[in-house]
Amino acid sequence: MPERITALNPMGYPPKVERRALAPRLDTLDGKTVYLVDCRFDDSELLLKEIQNWLRDRMPSVKTILTRISSVYTKDSPETWEEIKANGDAAIIGVGH
Repeated sequence: MPERITALNPMGYPPKVERRALAPRLDTLDGKTVYLVDCRFDDSELLLKEIQNWLRDRMPSVKTILTRISSVYTKDSPETWEEIKANGDAAIIGVGH
């Protein structure tokens, strides 16, 4: 009798995603505070630091705040979003490469 093996599906089970509308675009970033949010996903912090440097060099009136979500990218971070709503004008969410 041949040996039997068990194979698992490597695709896994993605979480259910709730659709939301995009935030309205700002007319300008001049004088605005932009949060750069590291979601702790493959090298997203490196990308966000480059964006922060670019904005500092080319748009010095834009204030950037580099922050990280409180847990891993698979878990929501309500306190991060509340801070951005209270203190920021825009956010760039980094998800790595």
